[in-house]
Amino acid sequence: MEITAGMVKQLRDSTGVGMMDCKKALAETNGDMEAAIDWLRTRGLAKAAKKADRVAAEGLVGIATAGTSAAAVEVNSETDFVARNEQFQDIVGTIAKLALDANGDVAKLADMPFPGSAHSVSAELNDAIAKIGENMNLRRTAIVSVTDGVVESYVHNAVKAGLGKIGILVALESSGDKAALSALGKQLAMHIAAAQPQAISTDELDQDVVARERAIILEQVKESGKSAEIAEKMVEGRMRKYFEEVTLLSQVFVIDGETKVADAIKNAEKDVGAPIKLTRFVRFALGEGIEKAESDFAAEVAATAGVKS
Repeated sequence: MEITAGMVKQLRDSTGVGMMDCKKALAETNGDMEAAIDWLRTRGLAKAAKKADRVAAEGLVGIATAGTSAAAVEVNSETDFVARNEQFQDIVGTIAKLALDANGDVAKLADMPFPGSAHSVSAELNDAIAKIGENMNLRRTAIVSVTDGVVESYVHNAVKAGLGKIGILVALESSGDKAALSALGKQLAMHIAAAQPQAISTDELDQDVVARERAIILEQVKESGKSAEIAEKMVEGRMRKYFEEVTLLSQVFVIDGETKVADAIKNAEKDVGAPIKLTRFVRFALGEGIEKAESDFAAEVAATAGVKS
C-alpha cells in the first residue's frame, strides 16, 4: 500500500524515531502501524521513545566551519556525564559538520543521512539513546555566512576542538586584510560569550521584549512619586542604559574594558585597510531556556529506601 507522509508522522510522533526509519518500518510492514512499531522495537529503535519525556538540558554545543560559512548545533543529553562520552562527542561533531548544509533548518538536519550508517541523524541519536540510556535531543542549529570577509568562532569550556558549553559565530564583511579581520572576529566572539548581547543594535531587538522592559521601568518610576515630566525622563534614561547593556555595538568591549564595540570595530578598520560591517552573530549557550526540574536528592534517596520524611 502507499505510505503517506501522515502515516510516517504518526509513527514518528508515537515512537520518537526518525522519519526515514519510520518510512522504512511502514514499508516493511505494509503500512500496519502496530506492526511497524514492533519492527522498530525489535531493532532497538523505539526503545528511545520511553526516555523522551526526560528533561535533557546538558550535552554539547558543536561548531563547524568551512571557508566563509560556519554552523552551530546544540545537542542535549540528561547529564554532563554523557557529554564527556566519546561516542556522544563524535556524534555531535559529525552533526555540526552536516549542519553546514542544513541552512539553519533543524528538521532538515535531523532527517539528513548520518555518515557511515544507513539511517538519519535522528535515528543515530535514537540508537545512541538505546545504547547509552539517556534521552538526547537535537535542539537547534544555525548557520552564518559572508560574501567577502570572515566568519570566526569561539567555543567556551571546550571538551575538544569545536565542542563545548557555549558556541559563538561572528560574521564580518570586509574586502580588507583577512588575517587582521580574523583577529578582530576572534576577540568579538569572546566578547559575545562573556557579555551575552541580545542583538547587534537596538533596531534588531525583539520589540515585545523592549515593550515589556519599558513597562517594568515605568511602574518602578511611578512608585517614586515623581512628576510626569521627570518620570518620563527617568524612563528614557533607564531605557538608554538597558540598550547599552543588551546591544552588541553599544556594549563596552571586554577586551579593553573601555571602548564601545562599535568604536572598536571602527578602529580596527585601520589595520584591516577597509570598512568592516558586523552582519550577524550567533550565541548558543547550552541549556538556555530549558526548564530544569528541581529535585531534592535527600528526598529521592529516602523515597528509594522507603523512608518517610
